[in-house]
Amino acid sequence: MKSIHVPVMLQEVMEYLRPREGNIFLDGTIGLGGHAESILEAIGEKGRLIGIDRDQNALSLAEKRLEKYAKQCNFIYGNFRDFDNISKDLGIRNLDGILLDVGVSSLQLDNPDRGFNIRSEGPLDMRMDQNGQISAYDLVNSLSENEIATILKDFGEERFAFRIARVIVENRHKKPIESTRELRHLIMRAMPYRKKREKIHPATRSFQAFRIAVNRELEALDKALDKCVDMLKPSGRIGVICFHSLEDRIVKVKFRDFAKEGKLRLIVKKPLRPSEKEMDLNPRCRSARLRIAERI
Repeated sequence: MKSIHVPVMLQEVMEYLRPREGNIFLDGTIGLGGHAESILEAIGEKGRLIGIDRDQNALSLAEKRLEKYAKQCNFIYGNFRDFDNISKDLGIRNLDGILLDVGVSSLQLDNPDRGFNIRSEGPLDMRMDQNGQISAYDLVNSLSENEIATILKDFGEERFAFRIARVIVENRHKKPIESTRELRHLIMRAMPYRKKREKIHPATRSFQAFRIAVNRELEALDKALDKCVDMLKPSGRIGVICFHSLEDRIVKVKFRDFAKEGKLRLIVKKPLRPSEKEMDLNPRCRSARLRIAERI
């Protein structure tokens, strides 16, 4: 489980976001505090970092890790989509830099009880915020066949969405689908034989789709970008790390639109990718993409 301690693309984040002494930064997904630690070192005692996470367990671990920076850092249990309200409560009007590291964390993936991992046996949960009301169990066992297919198609870009949805609905009449193993097995049953032999697990897209739906991830990212960009100071920078095309597409379009409106300047036209060395050390970072823009 070494990978949970490795912040993705840390060198690129620090180089392009350029945290400086006395800066005010937002880490909208503080996780275990890897990126935050380097940012806090750079901004010094006169700086301030707001670290937000919807996962209370991750937030507690980050708080312990960054204990020596307690006077510089506000640890907030919440969702970065609500940063406008969070900033008002903290009395913050402007930011020098913003980092959003979007998607599921290794801490969540590696815990079978969270229900994110295809290859582990666990409850059908998938909530990033464990106080959230709706879990993957609720979606899988209550939505109609068409609604499930739409989730798989829209959030997983799953070619066999309707076949999978049909198998799920047919089988949940016998008994509720309660575990990741049961869901994985049903998805495999719905797949053509040739798909079962592929290197990437056939259930990957479906698990991603249910996770995104449970946590309303794309909606949160879209709203957060609108709110956060407006709080950036001139020359302040925002960096967003994404791990799949749906998230990256939202960031790409938003940044492009903000650039047309004269709000942002794109620092990199194409997303930055991890180095070969980093990918060798941390294979999970292979799909990471980092986009950077600057407030005008």
